[in-house]
Amino acid sequence: MNYWLFKTEPDTFSIDDLDSSPSHTAPWEGVRNYQARNFLRDSIKKGDLVLFYHSRVKPLCIVGIAEVVKSGYPDHFSFDPSHKYFDPKSNPEKPTWYMVDVKLKKRFPEPVTVEEMKKHKPLKNMVLLQKGSRLSVQPVSPAEFQFILGLAGVKL
Repeated sequence: MNYWLFKTEPDTFSIDDLDSSPSHTAPWEGVRNYQARNFLRDSIKKGDLVLFYHSRVKPLCIVGIAEVVKSGYPDHFSFDPSHKYFDPKSNPEKPTWYMVDVKLKKRFPEPVTVEEMKKHKPLKNMVLLQKGSRLSVQPVSPAEFQFILGLAGVKL
């Protein structure tokens, strides 16, 4: 099993949206960065756990955990001209973009903020906390994942 952090803007798709979706499951679509796409296509597998991160809000924070319930597959929204994630260069025979399906596993009782994370030495190498880190899908070490759970007061 691997661990990940997925960033989302809550006005686009929030943990509330995931919680209210059928079976608390939804596709993680619309990723349009090649490095993040490669993770979705090649590395993220069914059973992996995801820290659900709300970006472009104050405070920036991790709000819960999701589980990958379907490994990477072509992002079919990239082929639909009427969809906001349409990419005219994407081709169904050789897809450019990929997505995974995630299911809500647990909401945190209180968000774990970036400011709180920055106070803890075990998280100093976390990709999220590195200067200039903007990647929307990023790996998290097992130790970092467990430390975040401790900060949230959550056990799995």
